[in-house]
Amino acid sequence: MPYQSNNDLPLPIRSHLPPHAQDIYREAFNHSYAAHRGDPRQEEIGHRTAWAAVKRSYVKQGDRWIARSEPGL
Repeated sequence: MPYQSNNDLPLPIRSHLPPHAQDIYREAFNHSYAAHRGDPRQEEIGHRTAWAAVKRSYVKQGDRWIARSEPGL
C-alpha cells in the first residue's frame, strides 16, 4: 500500500531514519509500488527499492543514518 505521509511509514523506519531519508524512502516505495502493480511481490519490491534509494544518499554509522554529503563520508 502506498504511503501518503511519513507518519504512515512503518514504525521501525520512522524511528531510525531522519526525516529527509524518510521522504526518500516513501517516494521511492510509492513509485516502485505503482510500477509493479499486479506483481505478487509488489510490496517486497517496493521496500527493497526504497532501502536502496536511502542507501544512495545516507550511510549508517553505528545506530545513526548520516547523509553522504556530510564531511568525512
